[in-house]
Amino acid sequence: MPANSRHRAERHAKATGGRLARAAGLRLRQWCLALVNPARRRPKGYPRPDRTGLRRWLPSWRHLVRIVLLSTVCLVGVIGYAYYDTDIPTDLKAFATQQNNVYYWADGTEMARTGDINREDIPLGQIPQGVQWATLAAENETFYTDDGVSPTGMLRAVRNMATGGATQGGSTITQQYVKNAYLNQRQTISRKLTEIFMAIKLDDKDSKQQILEGYLNTSWYGRGAYGIERAAQAYYGVDASQLNPSQGAFLASLLKGAGLYDPAISPENHQRAVARWKWILDRMVKIGKLTPAERAQYTTFPEPIDPPRQPGLTGQTGYLVDMAKQYVIAHTNITDAQFDLGGYQIYTTFEKPKEAALTAAVKAASSRLKADDQLRVGAASLATDGRVLAVYGGPDYLKQGFDNANASIVPAGTSFTPFVYAAALGQGVQKQVDAGRTPVSPTSPYNGDDQAPMQTPEGPYWDRNGKIVKGTNDGAKSWGTISLQDAVEQNVNSPMMQLGLDVGLDQVRQTALGLGLLPESMGAQVPSFSLGNSTPSAVRMADAYSTFATGGMHTDPYSVLRITRNGAAVDVAKPAATRALSPQVAQQVDAALVGAVQHGTGADARLPGRAAAGKNGTTQDNTAGWFVGYSGQVSTAVSVFRLDAKSVQTLPLDGQGDPSKSAAATAYPEDIWSSYMKDQAIG
Repeated sequence: MPANSRHRAERHAKATGGRLARAAGLRLRQWCLALVNPARRRPKGYPRPDRTGLRRWLPSWRHLVRIVLLSTVCLVGVIGYAYYDTDIPTDLKAFATQQNNVYYWADGTEMARTGDINREDIPLGQIPQGVQWATLAAENETFYTDDGVSPTGMLRAVRNMATGGATQGGSTITQQYVKNAYLNQRQTISRKLTEIFMAIKLDDKDSKQQILEGYLNTSWYGRGAYGIERAAQAYYGVDASQLNPSQGAFLASLLKGAGLYDPAISPENHQRAVARWKWILDRMVKIGKLTPAERAQYTTFPEPIDPPRQPGLTGQTGYLVDMAKQYVIAHTNITDAQFDLGGYQIYTTFEKPKEAALTAAVKAASSRLKADDQLRVGAASLATDGRVLAVYGGPDYLKQGFDNANASIVPAGTSFTPFVYAAALGQGVQKQVDAGRTPVSPTSPYNGDDQAPMQTPEGPYWDRNGKIVKGTNDGAKSWGTISLQDAVEQNVNSPMMQLGLDVGLDQVRQTALGLGLLPESMGAQVPSFSLGNSTPSAVRMADAYSTFATGGMHTDPYSVLRITRNGAAVDVAKPAATRALSPQVAQQVDAALVGAVQHGTGADARLPGRAAAGKNGTTQDNTAGWFVGYSGQVSTAVSVFRLDAKSVQTLPLDGQGDPSKSAAATAYPEDIWSSYMKDQAIG
């Protein structure tokens, strides 16, 4: 056939095919519109004249078959078009182009940079088979036989998203790799469908080995590690090629969320990690990838090494960065994995001059007072509007990652008694007096004697050993009859214990929670509850005391002012002020705390030329000492304690400091607090 004739024939065929395709498409569109709006294509003789009532409007079985077939054609057409229109990008998401996270002081100057992408690709052949199968057993045991998707898993995931249920689960390794390497992490139906189509195409395009290699090299394992090679270094300090199945099982557990399974984060995480590690190893036996004899070798959980510290986080900087990061994760929609990819600018509340002053005060006190290397200091300074201004978490973040300022292991001791006092004044508690009842006030008289028996409306308070519970004062001193305000100022224990029983320990607990203490830090509700068997952090204690300075208005502590990413603002929730105490109660507690500094047990914390309010705190077993107080718009808490690093148990302060001058439990905190608050940067 001549070339011109052949070209004309091809053009004619193409035009004819195009017309047919357009006609078919138009017809399919009309059918689908008729399905959506039956009024546009009402069958002849409808409503059905040979039927009565509701049956006149119900379609016949022929109509039902037609609707089902039409729906199927439309659905297949839509899915087919979406599948045809979905392409696999030629490049992975550019991990290497992500920025560091940059933290700024409150004045806008740079404080630290973190969040480098920690990723290194390795061939699948360098990853032991036992480690590969630990991941497959945990995430997708049918990986080598499926087509890249799990039909039942897909239906479950789409149904959950459509109904607002859980968005996780149902994804194969191939789907997870597509999400990690090519897509965002948003949980929407359109994104899920794209993930499914790409997974099917990728399963046809690449080998299973290529997909598994890509998945293991792009998955997030926490600690800033992307890929199993960097995860092996972050958790075990070895190359991935040196991992055994037991270690591989632990690393596989992290794929469910490192924030939930990294044992270094919390005891609860450790329990979850051990349970899932056992489950994965048992699963490997069940699917025939680990023999019972091999499984029997792995009975001890492979404890990871401590998280590595970044060199730029020396001194107090690391504690500040950790606190700000925790606030970001808790108060934004940013996940741990997204945050580790970097690119965020975090503007904190921390003030550099105050941080320097607090650190200097701790160091100066340590040089003046004698102590061993087990003595710990935790301190936090907050504005009365909740902004965290400075913290002292330990001598150096790179040497001691444990944050003393945020620790919830130190008993509050008698620094807790203002909360008891506030609860009694706020609740209008009635006290038994000569068979009558009278409201409690600052001048209410109480028995201040050492060994005063504790009373309930029914009689003496008996402990489990059948003994009457008695109050024990510092130095076994008896004060006779004493007013409640004087008892607070002079740190007298017996009246505070009795007051807690009078008001009700549950009411005391509710008041403390309202002032910002956390439920998990609350101690057992026994008479000693009023003397501080609870273990709040220094941050929470400083925040709670600030409520007395603001007329009863309380704001939860916060450490981040704003966040941006590539110039765009990121929403971050900040706490609002709420009323925790009436103005009258706040003023009455404030008066007692002012008195404690002016002529009470906190006299060593007086500030020349400035008003100050506060209270020291001691524990009956002498394991901790506190001073918490405020001046102007700044509230600061200082705790000292000794800690056994192995058992993480507090030790007595006996022998610390100079006994000829003052006990360490009071001398250290007051010294640090007053030195810090006297600094010109504080106001």
